[in-house]
Amino acid sequence: MADLNPIAKRIHNVTPDPVRLTLDDGTEAVFELSWTEFFQQEFQAEGSRTDDDADYRLISSEDNDSILVGRSGPDDNGWSMVGSVVSAEAAEGH
Repeated sequence: MADLNPIAKRIHNVTPDPVRLTLDDGTEAVFELSWTEFFQQEFQAEGSRTDDDADYRLISSEDNDSILVGRSGPDDNGWSMVGSVVSAEAAEGH
C-alpha cells in the first residue's frame, strides 16, 4: 500500500487547531477544519476560512498526489474548485 499524502497527513495532525494553507495560485489563508478523515489513502476534510463566510472541502485527487480545495459560499451555486494545496502548517497566533 502506498504512503498517505504528506500534506494531508500534516493537515490531519494539526487539526483541530487552525491550519495555514498555501494554494497553488499563491493564496495563503487560515482554515479551521471541523473534521478530517482518511479512508485508506483518500483524504477528506471540511471547515471554513477565518476571513470569509464560505464552506470549504478538502479532498485528495484521484491519484492521491494532490489535496484539492472546493468552496461553497452564500452566493455560490454549489461547489467550485479553488485550487490545490502546496503547503500546510500550524497557524501561528490562533
